Amino acid sequence: MYNRRKSKIVKVGAVAIGGGFPVSIESMTNTKTADVAATVAQIRRLAEAGCEIVRITVNNPAAAEGFRQIRRQIDIALPLVADIHFDHNMALAAIDAGADKIRINPGNIGSAERLAQVARTAKKRGIPIRVGVNAGSLEQGLIDKFGGVTAQGLAESALRNVRLLESLDFGDIIISMKASNIPMTLEAHEILAPQVEYPLHIGITEAGTLHSGTIKSVAGLASLLTRGIGDTLRISLTADPVEEVKLAKEMLQALRLRVFGPEIISCPTCGRTEIDLIPLVNEVTARIGHIKTPITIAIMGCAVNGPGEARQADIGIAAGKGEGLLFKKGEIVRKIPEAELADALVLEIEKIVETFSRL
Repeated sequence: MYNRRKSKIVKVGAVAIGGGFPVSIESMTNTKTADVAATVAQIRRLAEAGCEIVRITVNNPAAAEGFRQIRRQIDIALPLVADIHFDHNMALAAIDAGADKIRINPGNIGSAERLAQVARTAKKRGIPIRVGVNAGSLEQGLIDKFGGVTAQGLAESALRNVRLLESLDFGDIIISMKASNIPMTLEAHEILAPQVEYPLHIGITEAGTLHSGTIKSVAGLASLLTRGIGDTLRISLTADPVEEVKLAKEMLQALRLRVFGPEIISCPTCGRTEIDLIPLVNEVTARIGHIKTPITIAIMGCAVNGPGEARQADIGIAAGKGEGLLFKKGEIVRKIPEAELADALVLEIEKIVETFSRL
């Protein structure tokens, strides 16, 4: 397993970040915050999908008042983070409205005194601040210093503002440095990570659509996570934010950093495949979507790797022409006609889950 970077623990509501705690999953609402009903509905969908921290835009007084009402209506123990740009007064209003964390961008928040005012208020309320540096809003002085937007500039911006918060006797800090450029993001973290003890929130910002954004995000975030960098994350997509949560869970489980439910191993199909495997895998996946038990399921389409993978799984099938063998813990259970494979496999999965629940 990966040697995770050591960091201090920062609490965001009931969620502990850093210090070896599991990498937490964040997302962000894309509704208008002043539309309380729509935002609350989306937050509940995110929570149901497995989101552990939700960030909400607070960009004007109506949004600040909406945040207050949202916090009152979200009765589940789900931390809500206020996302602040440009106006430090919105940060102060969000803290007063019950935010569990404030995310500010030092590149556009204004003067050091404004940051100090936010820090004093956050400390009084006992909530952390995420110093969020973005390539798109890096301070002009750092752009000039390094000849453009660079990893060095991102790291220096983050470090400079962290040191400013420390000088104000504020240490409940989480840091993020995001760019849509993956190499730049990786380099910025390599520069900063050894210099600070604070938890790091990671993400590839403005990654793109559900398809391209997934590829880009996983390429960047997995690279960081396998280096032990990252205590909390968001996959940023131009899509329904619930998809961000689903993909984050799949990535963390694939990296063996978290376990959220079954792992399905299925072959990519080829000319040796004798059954219509793709709809079979899709059907089984959909039918077991509610299951949280960490079991391994193999659905294989031919005799080359099929029996071996099925034997190594908790339950699996190795299909042949018009039929398949059902394996359970390496033992053949029975032969099943193709038309009955999905039902038989799901039934066996449910039996295993029931056995787990009794343990």
